[in-house]
Amino acid sequence: MNFFDQVGKMAIGSRLRFLTDQIAADAEQIYALFGVSLQPKWFPVFYVLTQHESETITGIAKEIGHSHVSVSKIVREMIKKGLVKEKKDKTDGRKTVVSLTAEGQEVARRIQAQYHDVTAAIDELQSQTQHDLWRAIGEWEYLLEQKSLLRRVQEQKKRRESSGVQIVNYTPEYKTAFRALNEEWISHYFKMEAADYKALDDPEGYILDKGGYILVALLDGKPLGVCALIKMDDPDYQYELAKMAVSPEARGKNLGWLLGSAIANKARELGARAIYLESNTMLKPAISLYEKLGFRKVGGRPTPYERANIQMELIL
Repeated sequence: MNFFDQVGKMAIGSRLRFLTDQIAADAEQIYALFGVSLQPKWFPVFYVLTQHESETITGIAKEIGHSHVSVSKIVREMIKKGLVKEKKDKTDGRKTVVSLTAEGQEVARRIQAQYHDVTAAIDELQSQTQHDLWRAIGEWEYLLEQKSLLRRVQEQKKRRESSGVQIVNYTPEYKTAFRALNEEWISHYFKMEAADYKALDDPEGYILDKGGYILVALLDGKPLGVCALIKMDDPDYQYELAKMAVSPEARGKNLGWLLGSAIANKARELGARAIYLESNTMLKPAISLYEKLGFRKVGGRPTPYERANIQMELIL
């Protein structure tokens, strides 16, 4: 079985490199076939210079999508071969422009036949395939500009890992975990306050018996995340999202998003118009999560917490 068929899409980088190496090896021989003294890696720079009387290295780099350092190195190599030359810009003496030498212009003349035959060969090759490789490359480039392969893999990793997460309603067996997760999180960044002890010492009396809810995130059966929906006596908000905490061992596994989404859905089921929360701006990942959930900053309100310096709402 072909190696790449056996390995599959995991080897996409290796397969593309293998194809590139094949084409690059042929390209060197094609230049020799036509008596053109170019290296394949020089071609983008060379082509730009055939389209302009002169150009700066910055201009070339921008046009071909290479780095300034890469283009500068190629120009140095081409100067040694006598194909290009440098001189100061007539309008701005601080800039250096690059242009073809007489020898470079001769190469530009001779390469026309090569352009014709290479284009014809690729057209013939493409006519024998079911898919338009050139168009497909353009589509891939566009999509990867919108979202990199790394980002896509990160999202798939989160999706896979979060598939093992269960969101369940609070029961007395999770009382210890509810307190421990919150106390660990709060103590790491701030200090426990009176309002914290009220909720964590008696979640049943302080939250559940007053019409609130607590959800627990289980990962492989272990409680590693919690979040509460506390009933509010407020004309603007029926519920507050509070006491969200995720164990450090479960960070990056999407528990915060799953808990927040589940809490918002619970509030919708209860007919709530909006959810309120309080946080601190130093907790950038938490604020980012709330914003992704749809929360937006609102004006300051009285708060029982010293650490709270931002209030947010989610309109349901």
